[in-house]
Amino acid sequence: MNKCKLVLAALLALSVAGLTACASADHQESTGQYVDSSAVTVKVKAALLKDKKIKSLPITVNTYKNTVQLSGFVNTEAQKARAGSVASHVEGVQQVDNAIVVKSH
Repeated sequence: MNKCKLVLAALLALSVAGLTACASADHQESTGQYVDSSAVTVKVKAALLKDKKIKSLPITVNTYKNTVQLSGFVNTEAQKARAGSVASHVEGVQQVDNAIVVKSH
């Protein structure tokens, strides 16, 4: 039992040390910002999947400090615009970088 407590305490100490070492710089997110960005990414992906006009399209979503980047390929300019609009209306999104490419036929 004491060994378990010792191992648990050591793991906890390492976790706390790791979190305090994650100070935010302009080019990286803090731990809290990373968690927030991950939550925004999930919300945007869910919103895109709910939208019948774009749910089956291969769109990748990445979020960094509340800026969402969309990438992938769609068939029309309207689909690209729709994806950007859907993403921009998700709670927590401050800006959308719509890098989706419209396939040429």
